[in-house]
Amino acid sequence: MMNPEVSFSEPQPTTSFSRLQAWFLLVWFLASFGVVFFAHDLRQVLAGWPISYWFAAQGSLMVFILVVGGYAWFANRADNDPLLVDPGFAKYTRRIHKRFLAYVVLFLLFVVALGLAERAGLKKIWVGAIFLFATVFLYALIGIYDRTSKASEYYVAGRRIPAMYNGMAVAADWMSAASFISMAGGLYLQGFSGSGSQPGGLVYVLGWTGGFCLVALLVAPHLRKMNLYTVPDFFGRRFGGRWPRIIAAWAAVLCSFTYVVAQIYGVGLITSRLTGVQFEIGILLGLGGVLVCSFLGGMRAVTWTQVTQYVVLILAFLIPVSWLAYKQLGNPMAPMIYGQQLPKIAEMERQLMISSSELAVINEYARRAQDYAEKIRNLPESLEIERKRQRDEIQRLTQSHADEAGIVAARRTMAALPRDEASARERWTRAMHENQDLAKPLAGMPPHTHPFAGDPDGTREEKMSFETSRINFLALMFCLMIGTAGLPHLLTRFYTTASVKETRNSATWSLVFIALLYLAAPALAVLVKFEIMEHLVGQRFDELPTWIAQWTRLEPSLISVSDINGDQILQFAELRLGADIVMLATPEIGGLPYVISGLVAAGGLAAALSTADGLLLTIGNALAYDLFYKGKSDRTGAVRRVMLSKFALLLVALVAAYVAAQRPADILILVSASFSLAGAAFVPVMILGIYWRGATRQGAVAGMLSGLGLTLYYMLINVPGVRSWLGLTASSGQWFGIEPISAGVFGVAAGITVTVLVSWMTRLPNHVHLEVQDEVIKKL
Repeated sequence: MMNPEVSFSEPQPTTSFSRLQAWFLLVWFLASFGVVFFAHDLRQVLAGWPISYWFAAQGSLMVFILVVGGYAWFANRADNDPLLVDPGFAKYTRRIHKRFLAYVVLFLLFVVALGLAERAGLKKIWVGAIFLFATVFLYALIGIYDRTSKASEYYVAGRRIPAMYNGMAVAADWMSAASFISMAGGLYLQGFSGSGSQPGGLVYVLGWTGGFCLVALLVAPHLRKMNLYTVPDFFGRRFGGRWPRIIAAWAAVLCSFTYVVAQIYGVGLITSRLTGVQFEIGILLGLGGVLVCSFLGGMRAVTWTQVTQYVVLILAFLIPVSWLAYKQLGNPMAPMIYGQQLPKIAEMERQLMISSSELAVINEYARRAQDYAEKIRNLPESLEIERKRQRDEIQRLTQSHADEAGIVAARRTMAALPRDEASARERWTRAMHENQDLAKPLAGMPPHTHPFAGDPDGTREEKMSFETSRINFLALMFCLMIGTAGLPHLLTRFYTTASVKETRNSATWSLVFIALLYLAAPALAVLVKFEIMEHLVGQRFDELPTWIAQWTRLEPSLISVSDINGDQILQFAELRLGADIVMLATPEIGGLPYVISGLVAAGGLAAALSTADGLLLTIGNALAYDLFYKGKSDRTGAVRRVMLSKFALLLVALVAAYVAAQRPADILILVSASFSLAGAAFVPVMILGIYWRGATRQGAVAGMLSGLGLTLYYMLINVPGVRSWLGLTASSGQWFGIEPISAGVFGVAAGITVTVLVSWMTRLPNHVHLEVQDEVIKKL
């Protein structure tokens, strides 16, 4: 159903804009894919920085800001936007500036007051609880204050958000739990580029920032011109009919739901750490803050909540990394100086690779992997042997009247044994691979600044490993960039500005605000790695800091230590950190006051809540606005549609909370999967619909279905459980060695190809149809 508010502005000067876009896109391509492809050849060291590492961690991001800002400046000068700005808009903006400044000052005073209270004896549990409830209560107050049932306010915040504040809200919406909690951990574990099978590290910095160039240059200004409410609105308006809009709406629900589950998982993790409650209860506590904002006030409440959340999360990230930099190097400007630690880390990595104690740990992991391989070969007899051995152990403990705790532990071990041969094979195979990965230098972690696994000048196997690693890095970076240009909750944020010019300015502000965190994340990973290698590794197990035991009790998969070689000394390979723990535990790793731990947890919660707000709003609007509401578009119908959106949002939130409580995967994996889904489902048809007059409705439907379908197929067919259920061999089903997380590469290619072919086949000669379609294209 068409929105009665929709009106088109004058068409752009196509030739000059296309030429401008082409030049900026070329710069973007060279600064991202060009630098990465030749990263192995750019390993010269300048002032302590390997050149390729510096470009991937910082240089390319600076280029992206110049691309987005430069395009906005040139395009705004050339674009004669006829939209008349409300004369009271400047006064409205000045009033917001004053309120925002007062909020920042009050929040800083709040942090200082809690720090003084901690020094005066306030218990840690109270510090964490005050941070949690004070911030969530603030978000709830904003939701209540900005409650609305007016359609334009609920869906697009009245289109009155100033560019700078919209950029801040976009940054908070964008910097989810994955950016705040997991990205620094991914950089810690995977270094520059990860291993051949796990592309990571700096790919997230490049992919998640480089994608904004595509948003700003190719998508956001064109969608803003159409005065839409949702992303599926575009497909319904551009191609007509019901099916393009329906498919786009369901695709928005799918990729947004995958994304929101990761955010709610992060909410539960942080809330349980702050308050000590169970993980599932932590999910419900954090979810309450999300629902109050998005349920009552829609986009208007969510926007101003995200502005306040940005302040919390950026201070929570920059304060500990600056503190850690000052502690190690005497200078708080972490992004500028952390390169001094890179040569030291490289030297410590070389020492660990030849350490006899580390080699003893590695050999033990290799022995365990071999034991699991023997068990798998001897199934089902080996399973019966394990059961008999455990029964004998329980009987021995019982007869010797051993401690009750030991008997209970033995019985739990017995209950945890695989129930049948199939589950034993799956579990032991997974354990075998985990131990094989750990039975490598640095416990399987790559050298921090080394670009790609393998060696292009080495043996045949090393060359293949190098090519696999590089292609996976490029593929994942492509998916993250394309997915950024297609995520509905991000694109909808650019509908809230007052004009197309403001949208371009907002995209620039967004990337600037995002860059504050993305430039600091690689610094945090390096500083934490130095802290662990220099001060934690080598301690006796009975002298380890208490935070390790506290986090282990909360979530064993996040951190674990075990004396593998039996020397009572912690070796680097004996410490296992999950990606989600590095940022959250940074204050404790660096010995900072607990008030900073509370601030970091509040920042992580703000990051997760801000993104969850936008995602739940997107899902609710797609279900109610684009799919199920069939009433009239008068004022009464608009109110009913808003109410339906609210109840759809509530239902989806409860379902997402249940799924998150099952802890399906780590945050980075879930988020990255949603990028592949969004990129394949939306971007090919969206870009062709904007820039190619020949794209037809049938081509759009076929393109979206084929792109999304192929992406889902590639992801599912590479899940071990699915392959086992289908009776496929255990050998990998990967194409060209590309990991399932980058399935969007194939989906995007399929979407473009099918859309073009079907559009050519279904172009109608009817001159009336062509005239109508041409008119729509001109308005884009």
